[in-house]
Amino acid sequence: MPATADQALSLCPELTREFLLHHRVCPLRIDSGEQLVVGLAPGGCEDAVAEVGRAYRLSAHAEEIGQSDLERTIERLVSTAEHALRFGSERTSAAGEDEDDLSTDLRELANQPPVIRYVNALVRDAVELRASDIHLEAIRGGELVVRFRRDGVLARSDAPPPALPHAVVSRIKLLAELDTAERRRPQDGRIRVRMESRDLDLRVSTVPTMHGESVVIRLLDQGGRPVDLAALGMSPSMFDRVAALADRPNGLILVTGPTGSGKTTTLYSALSRRPAEREKIITVEDPIEYQLPGIAQVPVQQRAGVTFSTILRSILRQDPDVIMVGEMRDAATAEVAIQASMTGHLVFSTLHTNDAIGAIPRLLDLGVPDYLVAATLEGVLAQRLVRRICDDCRVAYEAPAEQVALVSGGPAVGRRLEQGAGCSACRGSGYRGRVGLFELLVVDDEIKDAITGGARRADLWRLALQAGMATLRADGWTKVEAGLTTLDEVIRVTAD
Repeated sequence: MPATADQALSLCPELTREFLLHHRVCPLRIDSGEQLVVGLAPGGCEDAVAEVGRAYRLSAHAEEIGQSDLERTIERLVSTAEHALRFGSERTSAAGEDEDDLSTDLRELANQPPVIRYVNALVRDAVELRASDIHLEAIRGGELVVRFRRDGVLARSDAPPPALPHAVVSRIKLLAELDTAERRRPQDGRIRVRMESRDLDLRVSTVPTMHGESVVIRLLDQGGRPVDLAALGMSPSMFDRVAALADRPNGLILVTGPTGSGKTTTLYSALSRRPAEREKIITVEDPIEYQLPGIAQVPVQQRAGVTFSTILRSILRQDPDVIMVGEMRDAATAEVAIQASMTGHLVFSTLHTNDAIGAIPRLLDLGVPDYLVAATLEGVLAQRLVRRICDDCRVAYEAPAEQVALVSGGPAVGRRLEQGAGCSACRGSGYRGRVGLFELLVVDDEIKDAITGGARRADLWRLALQAGMATLRADGWTKVEAGLTTLDEVIRVTAD
């Protein structure tokens, strides 16, 4: 008797995709009582549940399942069945095979329907789940672990059918125009996809590992629009100060935080406040994530020697009013950006630092003299993203006193707060969507004097707090009290 629904379906050719989709049913698993659990989507035929059970010679009972989950499961089951039918007799050991022959076999296999269907379904599922990345990781035994990054957290997804992992990786590399025969060095590529009315740009990165290749696909929605600055989750007072900085005529404004913390989204939101019809606005990005009307956007081309610093020097001759530099990576980029901000331009950029104060020593480390940092830097916005509590399953609970004290900075007293219990809408996580935590440093005259005077980081931190800067964790506490996120989330992203 088969142990899983995948294996069982391969033994039942009479159950076609058309039958399952028409009746909105699909086999899910065999429970411990040797009963077949059949998924039944809304509007599905209950009589078909028994028919599926008869096909497996098992008694069957229904379990509710969403329509998208039903379709995804059917595609996975059918792909497995087709693979067993097409390739079951062709599997051979790779030991002793010529490398070129093996690469040719993989290329041919990558163009077979089960592989194409699986990769297409993988991308579609990621888009439907609003995942930002797809991770495919080779593990011992030639298997492939597939995970989606949703709301900043990785979660397992359906693995490809047995014996297809190498073909799936080859299919992705073919689409990204990478060398399928090269498995010993990292490669980078891109795939353009149109899904319904959306244009997607998939950035593909492959890296060799001990057991095979690790592939990461980043999903960028080219048809997306930047979020309004007021919708990022800032408090009213912080929004007013950030908006005032974004409206300045000149100077340097930085957004800091780790990768994936929403820095570029914030920069786009700030740029959208500028009057593009009256100003020359140019961005330098790697990659371009949103297409902004009325703004000249220049992509970085590292292979062609087109870097942030080289582009910056060129666009200064384009008479810009506002410049956005996707990332201040090196001393050359920092030097040109500082020069631009000193000569009447407003410059937006990002840095990888843990907090707002950390941007100052980071600029100094990049070789910018302290007097230039003091003369040009107007403000630094540090940020993180935390997951929102799912509105469909939020419940009240008694929060531990230790956690309350850690986040609030107050006494260790238990509090009645909210968290997600987990439901089908959030796929059991208790979270759906994200909201930002922010820490804004406005560089006033006192801080400028401290920078030129060589003040230590601790002194700069004290001055910023005296000037009214709220920390990331303090902003997180206000969002916990408002029922937007949880203590666990705030602790997770502000642990440093």
